[in-house]
Amino acid sequence: MDLESTPTPLLTAAGEVAVAAARCAPGAEARRRLDPEVVKSLVVAGFPRHFVPAECGGNPGTFLELNRAVSAVGEGCTATAWCASLAAHVSRMAAHLPAEGYREVWADGPDALLVASLTPAGRAETAPGGYRLTGKWPFVSAIDHAEWALLASTADDGRARVFAVPRSAWRTADTWENVGMAATGSNTVLVEDVFVPAARTVSRDDLFAGRATDSDAPCHAVPMQSTTMMFAVPALGAAKGALKSWVDHVTPRIRAAAAAPAPALPGMPTFNRAAHDVVLTRSAAEIDAAELLLERAAVTADLGPAITVLDTTRTWRDCAVATESLVAVVNRLFRAVGTTGQNSANPVQRFWRDVNSLAGHQGLQVESASTAYAHQVIRV
Repeated sequence: MDLESTPTPLLTAAGEVAVAAARCAPGAEARRRLDPEVVKSLVVAGFPRHFVPAECGGNPGTFLELNRAVSAVGEGCTATAWCASLAAHVSRMAAHLPAEGYREVWADGPDALLVASLTPAGRAETAPGGYRLTGKWPFVSAIDHAEWALLASTADDGRARVFAVPRSAWRTADTWENVGMAATGSNTVLVEDVFVPAARTVSRDDLFAGRATDSDAPCHAVPMQSTTMMFAVPALGAAKGALKSWVDHVTPRIRAAAAAPAPALPGMPTFNRAAHDVVLTRSAAEIDAAELLLERAAVTADLGPAITVLDTTRTWRDCAVATESLVAVVNRLFRAVGTTGQNSANPVQRFWRDVNSLAGHQGLQVESASTAYAHQVIRV
C-alpha cells in the first residue's frame, strides 16, 4: 500500500488548516472550543462537504482521501482533526435521511457543519407528520459551531431513530471541562418538545447498517463499524505531531552533547545518544505500522456495498489496535522528552493529553472490537 499521499484539493487545504490549528491551539484549549477562524478554515477546506450527495452540491469522496487529510490536520492539533473528521462523517450519516430531509439540511449549500450524538437519549413521541423530540445529549463535539445536529432517541414504538434538528431547535449547556481534547467543545445539547418532520429522521438500525433511504452513492452504503477510522485517524495525526515536536526538542540537545568535551571524571553520567535513537526508531516504525492498518481500513470502506461482515469487524479491530499502539507511542515520547519538554508551552504534552483522552471513546475499545472480530473468525 502506497503511503505517498497524492496531492488533492482537500489534502492540500488540510496542511493549511493544520498550521492555523497549531497556532490557535493554546487559546482554543483555554476557551474549550475551536477558534472560529479554524472552524472556517476546515469548512473552506471541504471537510463538511466531503460525503454530501452530489445533488446537494457535494462530491461524494473517498475514505482514503479523508483519512490522509484528517491525519495532516492532526499533526497540528488533535482536537481540530477530531472535529474535521466528524464534520465529514456526520454529513455522510445525514445522507441516509430521505431525500426531502437531506435536501432541507443542505438547502443553503453543502458546507453546513453537522454534529451528532448517536447514543439514544430522551424520548421521541409520534405526532402528525413526524415526531416531537425531547432530550439531553452530552459530549457533542463542535456543537457551538454547528448548524445542524443528528440526535438519536428512542421512539414510542421502542425503536431508536436519528433526528436532524436545526440550530434553532436546541440550546447548549457548557459542561465540557475535560483535561484532554479540551478544544473540541464537546458540550451538552438540550432539546425541549421540538417537532421533527418524518423526512428528517431515519432508523438508527438502517444508519448503522449503511442502508441509505434515497442515496445510491457507494460511500453511503457502508456499515457504521466500517467507519471507525473517524475516531482513530486523529490519533495518527497526534502521534506524528508529537514525534515531530519531540525531534525538534531533542535535536539541539543531541548536537550540544556531541560538541561537549568528555567528562572530567571517569564514571560521571553522560548524555546517552543511543536512548534517543531507540525512541525515534521505535516510535516512527510503530506510527508507520498503525498508518498501514488505518489505510487498509479506508480502502476497505471505499468498497461500499461490497463490504462483508468480516471486513467490518476487521476494520473495527484494526482501528482499535492502531489507536492503542499510537497511545503507547505518544506516552513514550512524553516520557522521553524529559522534564524541560513537559512544559505547557511544548506541544508534546498537549498531544499526550489529547490522544489519551481520545482513546477512551467507546468505539475504540480493543475488548469490544476483539469480541466482534473473534466471533466472525471462531464460530461456536
